Order: sequence, then C-alpha cells, then structure tokens
Amino acid sequence: MSGDFPVESGGSAASDDIGEVVRFDVVGHGDGVRVMHVVGEIDTLTAPVLRDRVTEQLAEVTLLVLDLTDVSFLGSAGLAVLVAAKDEAEQRKCRLRLVPGSRIVTRALEATGLLGLFEVADGVPQALEVNR
Repeated sequence: MSGDFPVESGGSAASDDIGEVVRFDVVGHGDGVRVMHVVGEIDTLTAPVLRDRVTEQLAEVTLLVLDLTDVSFLGSAGLAVLVAAKDEAEQRKCRLRLVPGSRIVTRALEATGLLGLFEVADGVPQALEVNR
C-alpha cells in the first residue's frame, strides 16, 4: 500500500483534541509506517495522552515518525514520554524517528542531553527515507 492516508486507532478519529492545548494527527505512509503530527503543548497534563497515543501506534508499526514541528512547549513530562517511547520502540523491534522541527523542541532535547538518543530528521520526507 502506498501514499498517505489517515489512520484511525482505538475506535477514535485520527485527530484527538485535549481542549485547545494539544492535537494528534496520524497519517499512514504504507505498510507499517505512520507519522504522528503533534500540535500544541506537551506538559504534565498532555504528556500522558501523548504516551497513550504513541503506545497505540508502536503496537502497530515498524516505523513511527513523531513530527514535533508544531509543538509550542515541551516540558520535562513530555521529554520523559519521548525517552519511554524510544525504549518501547526498541523492545518492540520497531523504529522511532523524531522531527523536532522547531527551536523549542530542539532546545529542550539539547539542554537535557537527550537529542543524541534519538534518530532525528530535518523533516518528515527525510524521516520516511528507508535507508536512514
């Protein structure tokens, strides 16, 4: 299967809203490959929701790209979710790639020394390249 298509998970729409604070949009890119575009703030309120959405996706994919381009705040709870997601992806023998996309996300990862833990791409097209 090729091309982009919305993915529904857990019986809910591909887009989830937590008030006006955060939204998750999931798009499939062929067999076992999905991009989760995260929009908004990842803090102590929204990090558990991000964790749940990422866990759902990791159970069904071989590659999950987290597009954080439109994340306007990334707190310590969000950083902890990203590290846990990386560990879970490794346990499931799938790949997790981050697209930080903004200075806000990149700075949070750099300041905590976490940036080097992740496969990082400059954009979604680069993250989807097979031979990365």
